[in-house]
Amino acid sequence: MTMGYVDVCVSAVPAANREAYEAHSAECAEFFKEIGVARIVECWEDDVPDGELTDFRKAVKAEEGEVGVVSWMEYPSKEARDAASARMMEDPRMDELFKKAPYDGKRMFFGGFAPLLDVRGR
Repeated sequence: MTMGYVDVCVSAVPAANREAYEAHSAECAEFFKEIGVARIVECWEDDVPDGELTDFRKAVKAEEGEVGVVSWMEYPSKEARDAASARMMEDPRMDELFKKAPYDGKRMFFGGFAPLLDVRGR
């Protein structure tokens, strides 16, 4: 699938909560697929350097013992994303999912992006 629109999210998660985060992500993925998300990717910090001015952990004000997580959801178009976002915000399950999140969602940041380049290798 060539990406038509992407929502990107960056958050800090306690490293000790990795298993809970994975379970929570799997539960959220089922909901997101139901409302129209084409693809969901969750990435756990692995090789992230500390920056002098800014970096992933500074961006989310990560505390001691927390790691950065980058997630994205792909949609066929911005219109599909807008429709999915509207369904997401109207569905009471969304509140329940975020109440169960094993991290501080207040320090998460996100945004929608129109892809400029989508090149895939073999």
